[in-house]
Amino acid sequence: MLDDYAFTRSIHVMMLRRLGVTDILQASDTRQALRELQVSGGVDIVLCDLVGRDLDHLEFLQQAARAGLVRAVALCSTLEPAVSRALERTALLVGLELLGVMSQPMRMRPLHRMIQQYRQRRGESKVQPEILKQATCANDIRRGLAQGEFQAWFQPKLALREGSLTGVEALVRWNHPTRGLLLPRDFLTEVLASNLIHQMFEQVLVQGLTFLRDMRRQNTNIEIAFNLHASQMASDDFADYIQGALKRYELPGSLLIFEVAESGLLDLEPKVRDNLLRLRMLGCGLAIDDFGLGFSSLQLLCRLPFSQIKLDKKFVNTLHHPISKTMVISTLALAQSLNMSLVIEGIGSEWVRDSLLQMGCEEGQGFFLGRPMCAEGLRHWLRERNP
Repeated sequence: MLDDYAFTRSIHVMMLRRLGVTDILQASDTRQALRELQVSGGVDIVLCDLVGRDLDHLEFLQQAARAGLVRAVALCSTLEPAVSRALERTALLVGLELLGVMSQPMRMRPLHRMIQQYRQRRGESKVQPEILKQATCANDIRRGLAQGEFQAWFQPKLALREGSLTGVEALVRWNHPTRGLLLPRDFLTEVLASNLIHQMFEQVLVQGLTFLRDMRRQNTNIEIAFNLHASQMASDDFADYIQGALKRYELPGSLLIFEVAESGLLDLEPKVRDNLLRLRMLGCGLAIDDFGLGFSSLQLLCRLPFSQIKLDKKFVNTLHHPISKTMVISTLALAQSLNMSLVIEGIGSEWVRDSLLQMGCEEGQGFFLGRPMCAEGLRHWLRERNP
């Protein structure tokens, strides 16, 4: 609860507690609010007012969203419809779900409705307390790489209508000896800062190619997607490295697709463009990952040799908003016009899957369709689907 006035805050906090919300942080300014989020590890919802303020509140929401410390925002203001629509676009731009705009001071009924809708869509889980987790250091990552602790996990991609497997995405997990199974959010920043991204990628690639080779020996071909950081493709010999790996494992390039985040496509070096083209010449697919979070131009998309667009999950999480529906439909039309396939990320429910089908989407991934699993888990999953 971010509000300058202690009296107003106390009333709103009392209302939230009456609605069963007991874990509440309070702040009178943005600095205090960010500090509270960092110490606590994050919240589900921030309640604040953007109208009549300077840019501090908007900048605070951007910082909190980038750090993964908040999922949604609810505004307490009296707004004209045009301003309300503009704020919806602002919330999507900073990567947050806008739950609604309530009058100031808030009333119990609309606040209750907003809380109930959020719980139904998200459940009651809190944002992972990133700041409280043990810090990851470069030496620990080097030790983990040397010990082979980084593992490839695989998340299925399915045809939405038939439910058939169209491929899998290789995701890295760190099987840490004392901290358990760690996700990329726990170590990827330090991996990039320590220039260890290629060493980690090599281990994931080898495990993925080994899995592909084993499946081909059983007369089964599966397309695997690997995530690339733009900095990896600035290397002179990156495409040669991939070509050599394909030869060693006796695999065609058509079984591989490489995903590059849209935000990494701006101001590309000539060497990166060359490597992208060479990967396509090897038969590999190229996907623009997290589409909708960056600001790539249509001209850029036409000039680069990509074959697939992966729409970021934030638009699926807010699919009930007209803007998100428009983004899905527009991206589908863009992909079709550029002769690219479209994969929708973050499909978490049957309703989302069915809504996307009605819009004309054909392929997706998400927890509702299939969760990430280790290689043996994927083999078991495949056997159960095709006994």
